[in-house]
Amino acid sequence: MKGKHMSRDERKLTRRNFLKKSSMATLFGVTGGVEIVAEQPAPRGAKRRAEAMNVGLIGFGAWGREIAATLARIPEVRLAAVCDVYDVMLRRAERAAPDAARLTDYRAVLDDPDIHAVVVATPTHTHRAIAEAALDAGKHVYCEAPMAATVDDARALARAARDAPDLIFHVGQQFRADPQYLSVSKFIRGGALGKAVMTRAQWHTKQSWRRTSPNRERERALNWRLDPEVSLGLVGEAGIHQIDTALWFLGGRPTAATGFGQLMLWDDGRAVPDTAQSILAFPNGVHMIFDATLASSFDGQYDLFFGSESTIMMRESKAWMFKEVDAPMLGWEVYARRDKFYKEEGIALLANATKLDAQDLGPTDPIPGAETPLFHALKEFADNFFFGPFEPSAGYREGFEAAVTVIRANEAIVGNTRLELDAGLFDLG
Repeated sequence: MKGKHMSRDERKLTRRNFLKKSSMATLFGVTGGVEIVAEQPAPRGAKRRAEAMNVGLIGFGAWGREIAATLARIPEVRLAAVCDVYDVMLRRAERAAPDAARLTDYRAVLDDPDIHAVVVATPTHTHRAIAEAALDAGKHVYCEAPMAATVDDARALARAARDAPDLIFHVGQQFRADPQYLSVSKFIRGGALGKAVMTRAQWHTKQSWRRTSPNRERERALNWRLDPEVSLGLVGEAGIHQIDTALWFLGGRPTAATGFGQLMLWDDGRAVPDTAQSILAFPNGVHMIFDATLASSFDGQYDLFFGSESTIMMRESKAWMFKEVDAPMLGWEVYARRDKFYKEEGIALLANATKLDAQDLGPTDPIPGAETPLFHALKEFADNFFFGPFEPSAGYREGFEAAVTVIRANEAIVGNTRLELDAGLFDLG
């Protein structure tokens, strides 16, 4: 079920029109402090290609199961097949998705003419082969991030997606589809920071990343993240989303990566560092510092964008602006919710700030009914199938640039060195 051919510019325009109502609603909600119920608009005269989008899910590990549960919350999506090479995963699939076919060979998914699209949720180093084969089979593809484990594989897959303009190729850099991140991006692009100074992000969790199995071969396959031959380490396998956010918000590609990697806790024979720091240099003099560890869970995960007039913090799908005392007043801020953080006061950049106040929810309380970034990304993928094709929020170009960045950043971490990222590295040819 292929859509008509459209140029890249035409696809961008279509997506802009598609998102216009929902993005403006989010922006007005943030600036005016009123609750907004997001619309799911369809272009006038849009024709559905099918009553449901039949999806084949390839990979049913922990994240694959999260994807399956998320797809089940999208009414117009039908999980038609689940594929995994491990029979234990297929037994889990029988309980979780009893109506889906269960297959061990992904090629059987691609050969099924009733399946419109596939979601690739296998280990990073296997993405290229599966996603390329899916495109060759005429399937729309949602490929988890990072899209590949080597620059050559990422470039080849991006070219394959570029050369199949009638097919949707969406990379799972899911923050780009999240309404909260879309709203904050408008603030940053609109100059809310003043002059951008630096950005910092972290990902802290205390877990080993090691998984056990009575089968030695299966245990080795399960622990691919600990295999230096194929793993992109913490910066790639965990940090891809936060680093992609920096590429998006800063509107540029890094020119150099400096890295440090150490084994600080899990000294169990692994060669992949359990603690890492990456410094990315951008052309405008801004640096991003990313640090991650499996040795401590303190302070979790967040992103900070520092500027001369304000700093924006993003944490758990929420955001706050901390203004400098000499920054000009913004007309809308007098109506906005404010939260205290130690000695600082943050202006909540939330579309549902009024709703939070009405429910007496604090800044760290979860938002009832809020959907995950994964949901928004998969919903966009489904909307694109029914109403597109439009340019995905994270297409082959965004996926390629983010993948190249984390691949080189991981190389710098492994070598405890600085590596240049020349412009030619990001060239698709």
